Amino acid sequence: MIRFECDYAEGAHPEILALLEKTNVEQTPGYGLDPYCEEAKKYIKKACENDEIDVHFLVGGTQTNLTVIASILKPHQGVIAAVSGHIYTHETGAIEACGHRIITLDSSDGKISAAQIQKVCEQHDKDVNKEHTVQPGMVFISNPTEHGTIYSKQELISIKEVCKEYGLPLYLDGARLGYGLVAEENDLTLADITELCDVYYIGGTKIGTLFGEAVIIRNEKLKKDFRYHIKQRGGMLAKGRILGIQFLQLFKNNLYFDISLHAIKQAKRIKQAFQEAGYDFLYDSPTNQLFPILPVQKVEELSKEYAFIRWEELSSEKVVVRFVTSWMTREEDVSKLIEDILKD
Repeated sequence: MIRFECDYAEGAHPEILALLEKTNVEQTPGYGLDPYCEEAKKYIKKACENDEIDVHFLVGGTQTNLTVIASILKPHQGVIAAVSGHIYTHETGAIEACGHRIITLDSSDGKISAAQIQKVCEQHDKDVNKEHTVQPGMVFISNPTEHGTIYSKQELISIKEVCKEYGLPLYLDGARLGYGLVAEENDLTLADITELCDVYYIGGTKIGTLFGEAVIIRNEKLKKDFRYHIKQRGGMLAKGRILGIQFLQLFKNNLYFDISLHAIKQAKRIKQAFQEAGYDFLYDSPTNQLFPILPVQKVEELSKEYAFIRWEELSSEKVVVRFVTSWMTREEDVSKLIEDILKD
């Protein structure tokens, strides 16, 4: 079975495993206070073109979202997000378990707009009974989104302006950030995201590491006591150097972006094959997630040799599926898939 259902089916990039093995018997301080974490932070700051940011390493995406959001919101506040956002659809109520409501906005492509955010804030401010309702306290977006779409620089600038007007911190989930940054249609840089977001994270779990995410905090007000929040939420890894070593290897020689580009190239090959075969897509994704609309018979045929997600049943005859490439997707596997896509 050749797997295309996610981008975390493999282990870690060989260069990361090599450095983990090389440093395995060294003794270092724990809890992320080791030399490898410090060196990794320096390389990340260089990539972000900002020496003033704080960098923290956590284990996984849900843990990161939970820790960041809970550290920002007051008890009476909620977080604005797309109805398709990961915190709303795939995190088992983790945010709600902290006592915070997710204020969802409709979205046809996974993104939300500055106008939508402004409307929510205006309606709350004008409500004569607003003290009886959940107050918008921050904004959550993903880039790429759950639908593989990406924000443009102007879209992010517009969102930031509204957030600034209403005093809302802007938080970006970057689980697949590398795939978004190297997409052909992208016009954002890591430096842009650092400047426009109050806090975000660079995902490693889905891009080359065994596990791990790097939280980037630019807003000075959000930096204070963040390590306390990490510890309280169970995110302070005793062997923290394992995270530092992985991100050091990702950012020391541009590996993060190189392997992200590999996934995009393979996704583009698959996308072109589906287009050549005459299939439409539910979302126009330029990244590593593809959502072709296929006849049920074709889905059943492909399912014999490939693992992928049945995303949405459109009718008794048409199904939206999701194919995902990764930093380690093999070219020969893609070539075989293309052959079967084009097969009558």
